[in-house]
Amino acid sequence: MSDLHETEARWHAWVSEVCAELGVDPALVDIELIHRLTKEVAHRGERPMAPVSAYILGMAVGQGGGAPAALSEQIIARLPAAQE
Repeated sequence: MSDLHETEARWHAWVSEVCAELGVDPALVDIELIHRLTKEVAHRGERPMAPVSAYILGMAVGQGGGAPAALSEQIIARLPAAQE
């Protein structure tokens, strides 16, 4: 197993453990989607807002606001234009 696979296995194990504790279906936690969202916010917006964007995404999903991927795109669309 490569270092990346070992790291990802630890992430998934942790997500599963926390989800079980909180009564959340771990299949609903898309780590790649969350990383993509927070990367965009950190690079195009401001780094401290990256975890806030993940929280907003979670709140929107929890309130039945739509599919996580679509909601993530809505959040990203509200970021300032990328600086060239």
